Amino acid sequence: MAKRLSPSDLLFLYSESRETMNHVASMLPFTPPRDAPPDWMRRLVDEIREDRKLFPPWNLKLKTPDFLRNPVQHWVEDERPDIDYHVRRSALPAPGDERELGVLVSRLHSHPVDFHYPPWETHFIEGLEGGRFAIYTKIHHALIDGFTGMRLLQKSLAQDPAERDTPLFFAQHHPSPDRADRLNSSDPAADSGFSGLMGKVREQLDAARDVGNVLRDVWRAVRDNDGDVVNPLQAPRSILNGRIGRNRRFATQRYPLDQVKAIAKAAGGTLNDAVLALSAGALRRFLHELNALPDRPLVAMIPVSVRPRDDPGGGNAVGSILASLATDVEDPKGRFDAIITSTRRAKEQLQGLSRNAILQLSAVMLLPSGLQHITGTSGIVRPQFNVVISNVPGPEKPLYFRGAELEAVYPLSIPVHGQALNITCQSYAGTLDFGFTGCRDTLPHMQRLAVYMGETFQQLTEAYGAT
Repeated sequence: MAKRLSPSDLLFLYSESRETMNHVASMLPFTPPRDAPPDWMRRLVDEIREDRKLFPPWNLKLKTPDFLRNPVQHWVEDERPDIDYHVRRSALPAPGDERELGVLVSRLHSHPVDFHYPPWETHFIEGLEGGRFAIYTKIHHALIDGFTGMRLLQKSLAQDPAERDTPLFFAQHHPSPDRADRLNSSDPAADSGFSGLMGKVREQLDAARDVGNVLRDVWRAVRDNDGDVVNPLQAPRSILNGRIGRNRRFATQRYPLDQVKAIAKAAGGTLNDAVLALSAGALRRFLHELNALPDRPLVAMIPVSVRPRDDPGGGNAVGSILASLATDVEDPKGRFDAIITSTRRAKEQLQGLSRNAILQLSAVMLLPSGLQHITGTSGIVRPQFNVVISNVPGPEKPLYFRGAELEAVYPLSIPVHGQALNITCQSYAGTLDFGFTGCRDTLPHMQRLAVYMGETFQQLTEAYGAT
């Protein structure tokens, strides 16, 4: 049965072009099991391809893939799934190093998905030093968001290295990505007819009222020149916010999670604040070296998940806040303090709001950016924010795939016109793993961002005595 896309998912399709490819991805490096034979990877991929069945949402494709801007686009099941198209095997010239892996992943991330198929691909990459390999998986954001994608991908992994039979994510049954399918008989509003409908209407009206109150407070802060509150028109122009090309660069960094938390605690902030401070230090050094550091502080957009803890995922359910990165402040501690103040004020705006109200407020606050994408003026007019920085909580214990140990989880996200860089990190088994995804043509020597973040980490560690 066909399933209609939500307005937010349609927006990702509407903005799809040769340059702005709206797929998210992950790169997972593995250490093979000790008993792995030389042809272990060949056997593994052959075994995976033997099962031709795909479960939802991995068997869903667009009904009209040649008309991406169709306002009534639907998902339909692929009646003849081609597993050989979706699951691919690649190899680096052995022994491959991390740089060569990054170059290959950058190239894979530069190619758009084909909407004539379900919009996802998985690449097994072998040839790394020591027999190591990596799995790169990309998924279009209109199918599922990055939170859901990582959650489903992790179901392919096991906590027990002796477990050798767990099927990959696309061969497992998952809840439907259509949020309407999750309204069942246990949801009173779904079965109460007119009263349920009116309840939904009241929820939306209450949310709209709360959003109006927040917008009024933001306007008052702008009027009173309250510098701690970031407004939607505050971001400076920068080289991060021009038009982009189709090619991508990808770089990684990882840190001990406990040490990052110790820095955050010593500074009086949160883990998210520490992620912003690390990113701000790296960006300040990177842009200063290019003689392109704005006088005014860069502004970050930080996605905020509004899912309940037991939500199975699917579709897109993400709010957002805007915060200053204080890149105009030279002192690392002073910069961190300014970031903490900015995020605290931004989060105060969301306190007491319902899930619907947060989504409505985020939509209103990001309206200028959305209009830029729709009108094609992104990267031409002044940006609403300079960079997107995300922190995604991940599994706390080591995971294994067919006995191979997962070393790290590196996210890849979506550069678009006006947003040439995305920084996303995910926690995993005691580490915090960063992925930098940027436009190859816009940001020269982007790998230096990872190096400069390492220097910022050392600066903050010494400044706060967090060893």
